[in-house]
Amino acid sequence: MLYVITGPPAAGKSSWITARARPTDIVIDLDRIALALAGPGAPQWHHDPVLLKVAHRARFAAIDEAVQHRDTVDVYLIHTMPSPKALARYQRWSAEIVTVDPGQDIVMQRVCDMRDPAMTAVATRWYRQHARRQHGQPASRQASRSW
Repeated sequence: MLYVITGPPAAGKSSWITARARPTDIVIDLDRIALALAGPGAPQWHHDPVLLKVAHRARFAAIDEAVQHRDTVDVYLIHTMPSPKALARYQRWSAEIVTVDPGQDIVMQRVCDMRDPAMTAVATRWYRQHARRQHGQPASRQASRSW
């Protein structure tokens, strides 16, 4: 099974996966990939643009391979703000889309406490896009569940 976990920064997407994934499952998380590729002492969430480019390529390769094994292991993919094109691809793969969102006030406080200040803009954009999708799409496109 493929689970695509969406939600704003600092919502608890990684925690949601940690509570559910088994050691044999595959977890594809851009932050974890970037950290694995970064040199010692690199920041956990604010990555260098070159590192991010390499991490994105590694993420795409991991997704391409992992979806071929979703009948034998569960695949958890963190995708904060998937585009309509990405959502369509995930739906073709019969993914379960899960939205982790504890609420804007909690997220903004977590971002302020734990993340780079630039993440405030990302969280704001996520909530803006999420509101548009909730109000602008037919019910059949709103396949995600909030946790």
